[in-house]
Amino acid sequence: MGVKRPRDEMEGKEQDGSVQRTSPFMSMFETFRSELDEHHDRRERIIKASRDITAASKKMSVPIFTLQRIRALNQPLPPHATKSNKQYHDTIKTQFAAVSRDLQGLNTYRYSRQITGGCQEWMEAASFQHYLETATLVTYEDASQVLRALDENGPGIELSPEDYVLGIYDMTGELMRFAITAMATSGELPKISNTQGDDMDVDGKATAQQRSVLTDMRELRSGLEGLDAGFGPFAKDAEKKMEVMRQSVEKVERALYGLVVRGAERPKGWNPGVDAGRAVEVEG
Repeated sequence: MGVKRPRDEMEGKEQDGSVQRTSPFMSMFETFRSELDEHHDRRERIIKASRDITAASKKMSVPIFTLQRIRALNQPLPPHATKSNKQYHDTIKTQFAAVSRDLQGLNTYRYSRQITGGCQEWMEAASFQHYLETATLVTYEDASQVLRALDENGPGIELSPEDYVLGIYDMTGELMRFAITAMATSGELPKISNTQGDDMDVDGKATAQQRSVLTDMRELRSGLEGLDAGFGPFAKDAEKKMEVMRQSVEKVERALYGLVVRGAERPKGWNPGVDAGRAVEVEG
């Protein structure tokens, strides 16, 4: 039999009455607790920043705000639009910079689901603004560079290819609203002249290609439908957004049909903004 130790010694009790921690595992569990607390704090910071970025990005592009009030393509944003959007750009920069150091190394993937909503919403607004200004689709490399540059004094945030693609899916919805609103107010679909096209007339002379928002949306749809999303969360998100993207293209097609076919039956000089009725039923 072993020697029975006094009760006070077994409990690790000192002469002054204070309890002495003798367990060799206590410091290890305190380290775990500290790491978990830090993880939860970091996670909450990223979630809050993502929500603020989402809200600011939506205010840049939804119909009642700045970008959807623009009617011209392939032109710099008017001064009033740039001034109005400055507050949202500042909010987005501040929030991305606040969590950029929390999203480095392995944490880039550990917290990807917490920041993905903000990155996708920013990508949607940024790509829509880029299209309005240049009538082209922003590349992944350019979008990644812009996102990293938002954190001027830090490492910046890496834009994942998945967030880029999902943001482009969402951008087609903004193109749909832009096209239908333009048709309802001006009576025509916004077009882009490309004088470097390869089309030829009957005499063999090069002619300017006529692109429109609808032709660009169809090209986007064709490219995204050919994307192999594979399996996993990205594939599920892409499948949902694919259906919405197709609906957006179909809405513009139906609106243009109503403008061309029904518009031919309107009396000369009819104005959709003045006379009764509308040539285009604005959806979405």
